[in-house]
Amino acid sequence: MKKYFQFDELGTSYRKETIAGLTTFLSMAYILFVNPSVLSLSAIPDLPDEMRMDAGAVFVATAIAAAIGSLLMGLLARYPIALAPGMGLNAFFAFSVVLGMGIPWQTALSGVLVSGLIFIVLTLSGIRETIINAIPAELKYAVGAGIGLFITFIGFQNAGIIVNNDAVLVGLGDLTNGNTLLAIFGVIVTVIFMVKGVNGGIFFGMLLTAIAGMIFNLIDLPSSVVGSVPSIAPTFGAAIENLPNIFTIQMLVVILTFLFVDFFDTAGTLVAVANQAGLMKENKLPRAGKALFADSAATVVGSVLGTSTTTSYIESSAGVAAGGRTGFASIVTAGLFLLALFFSPLLGVVTPAVTAPALIIVGVLMVSTLGEIDWRKFEIAVPAFLTIIAMPLTYSIATGIALGFIFYPITMIAKGRMKEIHPIMYGMFVIFVMYFIFLIE
Repeated sequence: MKKYFQFDELGTSYRKETIAGLTTFLSMAYILFVNPSVLSLSAIPDLPDEMRMDAGAVFVATAIAAAIGSLLMGLLARYPIALAPGMGLNAFFAFSVVLGMGIPWQTALSGVLVSGLIFIVLTLSGIRETIINAIPAELKYAVGAGIGLFITFIGFQNAGIIVNNDAVLVGLGDLTNGNTLLAIFGVIVTVIFMVKGVNGGIFFGMLLTAIAGMIFNLIDLPSSVVGSVPSIAPTFGAAIENLPNIFTIQMLVVILTFLFVDFFDTAGTLVAVANQAGLMKENKLPRAGKALFADSAATVVGSVLGTSTTTSYIESSAGVAAGGRTGFASIVTAGLFLLALFFSPLLGVVTPAVTAPALIIVGVLMVSTLGEIDWRKFEIAVPAFLTIIAMPLTYSIATGIALGFIFYPITMIAKGRMKEIHPIMYGMFVIFVMYFIFLIE
């Protein structure tokens, strides 16, 4: 085992890797409770039951997908990088695809499955480098920042801080409401944890918020802490059964969005964490193909189980900071996700007021990419800005991406930089124009 993971060469040990795996788990454990809340649309009242995914089944799917993804990453790529259903992608799935477009969640899962299969093909064929180079860096950064704003907007809504206002579309909510005050408390304590550099700050912020909610009778006490594993039957296999329903322009855009965001989110996370761990060699990532395969395979497995796209987590950097250097840390994290399956009774105390701070803080982390965009070049600033601003304002990540990909060729051609546009971008331009035409009809 030590030889396979190169403990001696990388200067690590079982103890260091175990602590690193635990640290990474605590840093991303919030997804176990946030993901079921998001995918079940728990914060949206008066929805038909058929639009909501079963929270218990999603909890199980989240834990198992995270465990399998982290295990594959640890065993195949041997990187200290853990995986789980991604923030942003779950919001796109629930709020844009299911709630906004009215697509059944079963069909949306089929879209996740197909995006994962395409990801595998791109990884095995080596085409991934061509695609990475085709999409301008500024648009990649803009997508990340836009998703951050979108997630934060959802968090504010779930907290009751931002509410509907017929006169001006949105307005400030009732800040004297108990649940809104609870969410504000959660934001404050989570911010303090993050500023102090506490590993697992988001998770511990949710924990303190839930405890405060129970103390002030805003949240019911759980009947137990440990319980039986919920049934996964309500979501298992739905992605396969609904594959025939994906052959529409609308679903093509959905699949492309799942693929696009996962593809670049994964690539960015792999490079960032590998750099931090000192695993890059001559500015290249060893075993990159295996790492991308682990990510895409986890997405396929997760979709069949019943969750949105599974992706590599930047929170793995917390484990690296704690000394993790090998895939053994990821295996430890995988084991902890499986152990978490028995804590499903705690789902009841994780209300929208408890998850809202996590959404807001994750949004803050994601908009950091704004600094990477060259705003001085108007031909770059326009598509980047439209990508970012359209996501929260239209309540759709896909619409933001579409606007950015449509305006990028227009502004670049107008600037006389036509030769810098990759042919793939013209193909994207056509697809997204068709997307808007389809929506108008």
